This record gives sequence, C-alpha cells and structure tokens, in this order.
Amino acid sequence: MSKSVINTHGRGARINHPNKFEKHHQEWDENYLEYCRKEGESAEENKTRYLFTDPKSIVNKVTSPDVGMSWSMNPYQGCEHGCIYCYARNTHEYWGLNAGLDFERTVLVKRSAPDLLEKKLRSRNWEAETIVLSGNTDCYQPAEKKFQITKKCLEVFLKYQHPVSIITKNGLILRDLKILAALHEYRLTGVHISITTLEEKTRRLLEPRTASIKKRLQTVTALRKEGIPVNVMVAPIIPGLNSHEILPIAEAARDAGANSIGYTVVRLNGAVGPIFTDWVQKTLPDRAQKIISQIKECHGGQLNDSRYGVRNKGEGVIASQIQHLIRVAKNKYFNDAQSFQLNTALYEGRKKHLLRNEGDQLTLF
Repeated sequence: MSKSVINTHGRGARINHPNKFEKHHQEWDENYLEYCRKEGESAEENKTRYLFTDPKSIVNKVTSPDVGMSWSMNPYQGCEHGCIYCYARNTHEYWGLNAGLDFERTVLVKRSAPDLLEKKLRSRNWEAETIVLSGNTDCYQPAEKKFQITKKCLEVFLKYQHPVSIITKNGLILRDLKILAALHEYRLTGVHISITTLEEKTRRLLEPRTASIKKRLQTVTALRKEGIPVNVMVAPIIPGLNSHEILPIAEAARDAGANSIGYTVVRLNGAVGPIFTDWVQKTLPDRAQKIISQIKECHGGQLNDSRYGVRNKGEGVIASQIQHLIRVAKNKYFNDAQSFQLNTALYEGRKKHLLRNEGDQLTLF
C-alpha cells in the first residue's frame, strides 16, 4: 500500500510515516488519491491545527553531555517550519501522532508555560542556570505570532533577572527586541540563529516555512545593534547538499555582525531517516543517492550514530573535511570570537526581593 498523500504544498515531509508506538496506521489508497486528483479535491486537509496541552512542568533537565545546555523549555511541541532533517520529529510519536506531516500540521500549544516557568523560578530549591528556548522545536515558529507564549516567558525571565538563551531561525524574534534588550542590560540573554544555506531555493526545500535567509541575516544585524550576543549555527551541514556553503555562510554571518559560528553534521535518527530518504528521492532525485551515501559515510555506514561526542560531528573523511572547513571559517572570519557567559548572580537576590514584597514566607536558612 502507498504512503503517499495529496496536498503537501508548503510542507517538508512528503509522507505520514507510521508511528512506531501505534499498532495501526493510516495509509492512502492510490485509487482514492487518483479520484481526488481528477475531482480537484484534497484527500487530506493541509491546514495547521493547534491542540492545547497543560503539562505539569515546563523546564526540562538535559542529560545529553554534548548539546551545550543543561536545561531547556519548549512552549510548543511539533513545528510548522517543517525542516525535513529535524531530530525533534521523533518526539511527536509519544503523543500518538507521527513524525512526518503530523509533526508539521499538528502543533501542541503549552499555554500554561509562563505560569509553570514562574513556579519553577520561585522554587526555593532552584539555583540559576541558563535555560534554553528551545532545545526541541522553535519557540518562534508561526504559532508564536498567535499565542505569544515565548514572549510571556521572556517577561518572566526579565522579572526574575534569570538567564535565558534562545535558538531560532525565525525573524519573529525581533518582535520582542525591547524585552531582549532589557535582558541584555543585565547580561541575561544570548541568541543562536540557524542558517543552513544562502540559496533560497535550497532553503524552501529544506525548511519550507522558515524565515528567508535575507530576513535571518537582518535579524542577526538587528540583535547585534542592541549589543545582544549572536551565534550563527551552520546546522545541520548535510554533505552533498549544503556542505559547499560553509565558508560563504560564515562570511555572511560575519558581515551581518555575528559574534561566532557553530555547526553540526546531520544525523537522521529514528523515523527521520525514512522521512528524509523519501523527501530527498522525491525533491532531488538526481542527487539523492550521493547525499544519502555521504551522510552514511559520516556515521559508519548508517544514517544515524547515537554515540555522545560523535553523533553531531560525524567521523571519516567527509566529516574531517567539514571540520577542516569550519576551522578555516573560524580562523578567517571569527579569529577574535569569544564565548559569552550569561549572568547568574542576580537571580537569587531578585527572587528573595519579589517573594518578600509579595508576602511569601522565606526559608530561615
């Protein structure tokens, strides 16, 4: 039976990949699809739907030692950006949805996130460590324009003078520039902007509902004008697809004002492997085999390597070439780059001040 669907315009995935946790899954019959095509009807609604969810907590401990963060929070689950390579696709299966089109078209909205965050920051046991928005799905995806959950969370961080780092590829972050500038006055924020390509045609294929490359570079410049530290993530690097753009992206990032660059090599874990393979065969059939072969060469003959310290950089000749180009890019365009540390010293005093003024009882010791 076919896994094809009609009406994936503007989406990344081309299939609804079966959920590994579900006994049954839905597939579309080719005869029905052909009937819909002739009748001019859609076999499946392509609009994004939002489901409200109320988790018990929002700040998550990150135990992976190679991702550069200790705590993360995600106001949304699923992401309309539709990046075909996104490792977070697999998390949708825990919600009874699939990692393919469901991940892009069914977005879970954690409407209680600001209140849960404030509860966490008011806890007597919490000690300030940078919390990252978002370690999983983009906190400035299109849903944020409608629900403004990320903005409300930033207001909580500012209220408690607590450090927060942001990862995004959406220019919507500039809507909150005043809040970010206020956070930066206390050295409480830094931003990571993902730029995978300078070619709009490639961007539209890889990341169909993300901000344009021009907009992302303008976002870097606007943030830097406020003094906010910005790291550009050349991530993921997909050998055979965008690996030839490492130096041009680094130069463009430098010209836009970025402080530094970082990178990862793509790894196609879990359901992302077949979803990406299906996508590349349909969208880039003349290059598909080369791209898949080179990805496998970076991961010991597989599409994914789960070993910490290796999984995000890869091994072998191609991975070494990528590492060399990154070193060249850093030496040429960011030879004076300095890592920025966010301020954790203000939070405890601010928390005690707020609790005292609001009448909360403090601990004796």
